[in-house]
Amino acid sequence: MSKHPDEPITYVEQTEPEDRQRRPPAGIQGWGADLDPAVRPAVPKERTPQRFVDAHWDDIEPQRPRDVKVFHSNERPGLTPVYGTAQPPSGLSGLIRHAAFRHSENDLRHWLMLLFADRVNVVEGVIDDLAHGHVPNIFREMGGPAEWKYNRQGFIRKAVIAGGVVGLLLYLNSRRSRR
Repeated sequence: MSKHPDEPITYVEQTEPEDRQRRPPAGIQGWGADLDPAVRPAVPKERTPQRFVDAHWDDIEPQRPRDVKVFHSNERPGLTPVYGTAQPPSGLSGLIRHAAFRHSENDLRHWLMLLFADRVNVVEGVIDDLAHGHVPNIFREMGGPAEWKYNRQGFIRKAVIAGGVVGLLLYLNSRRSRR
């Protein structure tokens, strides 16, 4: 509809195609993509540049020799020039990661085993903390104070749901022990 009452209403179906081609319609993003390439604004950007012909960098110098186990994809011939050694695999989670890297990256088992190894590593970390005399503050480490401060309604909802689940499990356990 027209914004001014005196202006006649123009329906798109009643306009001639030549009229629309002469004037670019206002407010249509990407208009002109079907124009002659000589007058298209994005044509210079659409050229494929020559890649890596005159590269301004040399090959990366390989990282120092590895002194810990470093996993890499079995789809590549060797290690990348730079890799992480700060957290070497250890324990049960390291064994699970070792088994995961036997599979290709396009195999679901690879990623599920890595996710499971992460969860096992969390449990190993808690056990390690307890073994060294440090009791972890799980509430604080999982962001409890921030959740209480910035999302109190969500915190209360989660607490009610968790309390209901624990209550239901205790009820079912007490019913089972009576039999």
